[in-house]
Amino acid sequence: MATDILQQPSTGVREAGAGRAAVQPLTREHILAGLPVVVAKIAEGAAEREREGRLPYELFRLLRTTGLTWLRVPTSLGGPGGSHADQVEIIASIASADSGVAHALRTHFGFLEAIALDPDSDSSRRFAVDVLVGKLFGGANMEIGTPRPNMIRTTLLQEGDHYRLNGHKYYATGAIFADYLSFSAIDAEGQPTGVIIPANREGVDVRDDWDGMGQRLSASGSVVLDNVRIEASELHFQRVKTSPFIKRHGAVRAQLHLMAVVAGIVRNVLSDATSYVQHQARSAKHSASATARDDHFVQRTVGDIAVLSHTIDTLIAESARHLDISQAAILANAPDLDDVVLAAQLANSRGQVMIGQLALKAAELLFDTGGGSATARGRNFDRHWRNVRTLCNHNPAALRARVIGDYVINGVRDDFDEGRVF
Repeated sequence: MATDILQQPSTGVREAGAGRAAVQPLTREHILAGLPVVVAKIAEGAAEREREGRLPYELFRLLRTTGLTWLRVPTSLGGPGGSHADQVEIIASIASADSGVAHALRTHFGFLEAIALDPDSDSSRRFAVDVLVGKLFGGANMEIGTPRPNMIRTTLLQEGDHYRLNGHKYYATGAIFADYLSFSAIDAEGQPTGVIIPANREGVDVRDDWDGMGQRLSASGSVVLDNVRIEASELHFQRVKTSPFIKRHGAVRAQLHLMAVVAGIVRNVLSDATSYVQHQARSAKHSASATARDDHFVQRTVGDIAVLSHTIDTLIAESARHLDISQAAILANAPDLDDVVLAAQLANSRGQVMIGQLALKAAELLFDTGGGSATARGRNFDRHWRNVRTLCNHNPAALRARVIGDYVINGVRDDFDEGRVF
């Protein structure tokens, strides 16, 4: 029961005084040990939620209590620590239950990365306290309808001793579930800047208007910013004024998050295929077997899905391993930092080109485990293909392959040096 989980004493936080919480984080091992229970809860009714379009607010209330949303906060800041490998497994496991929930944590986990890479900064010390009591961070940087991609028209203009933020953001994945929101903007001099503010600030309107065919419950819609008051202390420059190595590393992490979600979707495809064959599917009309589970064709199909899932898991694990090495090099300011970060970028890019292809194939194979009944809307098996296809549009494989080819042939690395997230 959700109530039972929410009331467990091992949430890692206890109340201390007027609404303020004292930080008592769980250990990394305890947090990861609780992951299967959380995943099982998230999986309950996931297909129905997606079909009916019900945003899972209650699941994000649950996640705030589990420690999963503060793993990777450094031990020096009172957190449990944790690796990229840990976090990638968390993302994939949650996505194996509900890919929208895992996707909606992308900005929050990106914020954790900023803390992990610069634990001594005032910003990290300030916000780590909020993360460790279960606060979630979201936001939006992208805008649609602009003449060029990545163009920002949101403005932050000074008004006396404070500022006013005005604009219209999109792809605000997870913002509707968050406690704090970050936004990019242009100041009076036309320079990029950023803010972090409470999500309930007057003038902030987070809308559930995402209309993509997939990832329907990732809350990736828009935010209208109408004359939002911003205090000077809420200006946040770290995201736009940062080390090029941190920027490149962060781009890999952001891209890997999506591929970990895809990995989880394929795990879900495998579990749906297995359950369907074991309990519901019938053998084909001309099958030599009396049951679907004994049909060699069906066995081969499920076997292929299992192999595809394993291959994808291996690829994301390799990228996570490189990210852990990259983080260590950044924190140590290693002399070979450029080579280490580039190795992470290349590993991730190569994996992305293949993961999308393999995942789409797995989602398609699911329908070969049964006849027409496998396409019943009640089962909602088509959500897997729709979700993978939608996620793959974030990082077009053809463009990624071209960038890799240009580097291999000509040594051109402009896209890697710029740390583009595409």
